[in-house]
Amino acid sequence: MEYVTVRGLALPAQRTSLLDQGRWRHPGNAELARLIPWFESPVDFLTTAGQMEWESSSLDTFDDDRYAAFLHVARGGGQETPVELPWLDVEKAFFIAVNRVPGDDVGLALDYRTDAHDPRVVGSYVSMNPMLYEWRVVASAFSAFAAALDL
Repeated sequence: MEYVTVRGLALPAQRTSLLDQGRWRHPGNAELARLIPWFESPVDFLTTAGQMEWESSSLDTFDDDRYAAFLHVARGGGQETPVELPWLDVEKAFFIAVNRVPGDDVGLALDYRTDAHDPRVVGSYVSMNPMLYEWRVVASAFSAFAAALDL
């Protein structure tokens, strides 16, 4: 199995294995809604490390503090205290699924703040209040996420 990184973070071995076996696929909107009931917008699973790298490069563009604050993203390395949920530490995360509809600004990310080998999966949450955008735990580990979706 090839050792793959995205944004300098090692892709979990199980994720690489699922990709190699052709099992990393969108489980269907109904299955995803069962696991992530707050997702109202459809997402597409990213199927290559290159796609994850490209889609996640948007995390580096939040130079405007107000926009970063709105999307609840921060650079942990520049903080006095660790960045915790509902914020996403963009230095320790990358996208594995992104919005299908342009402008919906939703996604799923691997969050390496909890485990370097089996990171948790977090998803964006946009409430009915357009000023509330935050990140929530979808699964405590990528392995649990894959098992819950029977991947």
